[in-house]
Amino acid sequence: MSPEYPALPSLPVISLADNPTALPAALADSFGRYGFAMVADHGIDPALIAHGWDLTARLFAVPEAEKRRWHVPGGGGARGYTPFGTEIAKGADRPDLKEFWHVGRDLPPGHPLASTMPPNLWPDQVPGFAATFGALYAAFDRVGAAVLAHLAVALDLPADWFVPAIAEGNSVLRLLHYPPIPRAPDGAIRAGAHEDINLITLLLGAEQAGLELLTRDGEWVAVTPPPGALVINIGDMLQRLTNHVLPSTTHRVRNPAGADATRSRYSMPFFLHPCSDFVIRTLPGCISADRPDRYPDPITADAYLRQRLVEIGLIDG
Repeated sequence: MSPEYPALPSLPVISLADNPTALPAALADSFGRYGFAMVADHGIDPALIAHGWDLTARLFAVPEAEKRRWHVPGGGGARGYTPFGTEIAKGADRPDLKEFWHVGRDLPPGHPLASTMPPNLWPDQVPGFAATFGALYAAFDRVGAAVLAHLAVALDLPADWFVPAIAEGNSVLRLLHYPPIPRAPDGAIRAGAHEDINLITLLLGAEQAGLELLTRDGEWVAVTPPPGALVINIGDMLQRLTNHVLPSTTHRVRNPAGADATRSRYSMPFFLHPCSDFVIRTLPGCISADRPDRYPDPITADAYLRQRLVEIGLIDG
């Protein structure tokens, strides 16, 4: 599988209901070209998604002082609420114009990975929040595992290669709110240009204009999926694992114009991570004389995550 693709004008829409034998090549081709894919027929219940959007809007309508009850200073935003203007894109000089809430994996008491995966926080101001987002978390987890199984086949690995890596992965469901910004501060945007940290990101909500990816020829291109489809992108952990065979692509959420600037924007990314103690070591099949190993020194997923959280201002170095 070669990553040397020309830039193309638009992303294809790939149905997960298609012939499963064709999906590894189709997904790998889209990810290889763009670092992104648009995925339809993913099987997440539309009624569950709709209820999730309703509760997300209710959550962020809660007064700021109340939301801050669920903020954990020094916690890196791992669970609960992260206030507006906290996260900053790597290399940026102004924070993003957003606030968010994180839901993670629940571990039993005494679990060996508990020190890296704290308990969830559930807002008492929004009835049904835990049940709804627990169900959505499980649904994203299932779809993400299916996509990784197809990518494993494309990488000439067993289809179940990622199963032990993600079985108790430190994945996070983020509920994102970009408030109205009729007058944005100079140089600040809703989400500055960045790459994701994790293996893959599965995103709902990109139908609302704003998400853009940076092509290889340096042009920003809007990502506009059909209603209900997922936008999925490669994160830096998978880029590192595959020695850039599957590239992590720079993307951003630009500021709206006109009437859109007076409205909130919501999105729901699921950052699929491996287990905290998973060792990110370049896959041998992705190393060759023409593609030397860019990352000869392995690193655990948790150590890599912490490095990146320092860079984006969520924890202190």
